[in-house]
Amino acid sequence: MAEKFEDIVKKIEELSVLDLAELVKVLEKKFGVSAQAPVSAPASAKATADKEATADKEEKSIFTIVLTAAGEKKIEVIKVVRDITEKGLKEAKDLVDASATGPQVVKENVKKEEAAEMKKKFEAAGAKVELK
Repeated sequence: MAEKFEDIVKKIEELSVLDLAELVKVLEKKFGVSAQAPVSAPASAKATADKEATADKEEKSIFTIVLTAAGEKKIEVIKVVRDITEKGLKEAKDLVDASATGPQVVKENVKKEEAAEMKKKFEAAGAKVELK
């Protein structure tokens, strides 16, 4: 491996899985690329575009829960994260701590009703969350 990449690789190795997922999204947005496998059939691209246009018109039913601030009751927020994600104490604490420096994805692909319930739990614990 080239020396110029060693530092970058070392930093990436230190990131949590959630941080890596967010990094991928940031890079995709920044450079206009996708980490997903390309679709080979041109007809599939047209169908996908039509499907996305239809989905934009419909009400959103799948959400991503993003923790933006832990608030004063950090321990309560950690308990909520553990309950929702089924993570261990350390992983939940790390996620809550990381929310102090920037928004953290707690859970993806959550149905509307479940997302609203999770948001209520976080707000009851004093945290600030966004549904995206």
